[in-house]
Amino acid sequence: MSAPTTTPPAPAPGARHSSPRKKRRLGDVLFGGATRVAAGTILVALAGVAIFLTVEGFPALSADASHLAGESTFVAYAWPLLFGTLLAALIALLIATPLAIGVALSISHYAPRRIAHFVGYVIDLLAAVPSVVYGLWGANVLGPAMVPVYRWLSEHLGFIPLFAGPASGGGRTMLTAGMVLAIMALPIITAICREIFAQTPRLHEEAALALGATRWEMIKMAVFPYSRSGIVSAVMLGLGRALGETMAVALVLSAFRIVSFDLVSGTAPSTIAANIALSFPEATGVGVNVLIATGLVLFLITFAVNFTARLIVARSEKGLVR
Repeated sequence: MSAPTTTPPAPAPGARHSSPRKKRRLGDVLFGGATRVAAGTILVALAGVAIFLTVEGFPALSADASHLAGESTFVAYAWPLLFGTLLAALIALLIATPLAIGVALSISHYAPRRIAHFVGYVIDLLAAVPSVVYGLWGANVLGPAMVPVYRWLSEHLGFIPLFAGPASGGGRTMLTAGMVLAIMALPIITAICREIFAQTPRLHEEAALALGATRWEMIKMAVFPYSRSGIVSAVMLGLGRALGETMAVALVLSAFRIVSFDLVSGTAPSTIAANIALSFPEATGVGVNVLIATGLVLFLITFAVNFTARLIVARSEKGLVR
């Protein structure tokens, strides 16, 4: 006869199953704490910058005309600078966005692997070039080289306000500044677009090709719809880079505090960052507070742009997880 089998007693109602707790490794604890400290430090630094700009820039709201370049209010003083900042950034995005998307598509879908890796490294190295070098190149090489083009635009398309002229003799125009900013924003937009294009599901691409689509039609039907939010976030991050650039614009532009859409004239609007860099050494008293207040305006715009970009990136990543 076989021995009777005994069954373990059933757990009492409401009793919880006890499971051994996993011990966290010391390295995980230290790394987790370090990341929290780093995140908190960034938030504290960001809050400190915002508080400093707000406190130091507040006296500019009641500054008189002698500290506001003859303007009666701070808004009248800051508006031309804000206009120049947005105009230069818009020109940079109009040039950089299609170029960056084209380069990213070439790297991810068209070029052979060796050439794609080489082009990708070259584009990434553009981000390591100092902004002063870009400014010197734009003022001494790109600007003079573009003078014949500016003259042609002024002579043949002068009826358009963008090319009304007279054309600059040295090439230090808003269009030159926009092209320099486009080259500086190109690595950021290209890198993000390249990664987003490479994450397109392979099955989607193969399905489009199996239905008889060409490679370009496959990109339009499979890659672009999947990457739309990523492209938008890349463009907005590039916009944040263009908005905050200082030395390159200061070296390229013969800037004035005016509102003008003329892109080929030597009389070009200044940007907030360039105005601060050029005016701060000679500013005293309330004049310093005025410059700090314009810095606060630039800080708020840049923060809003980057915050919006991060929201789009987070939404895109959440969609990829799903």
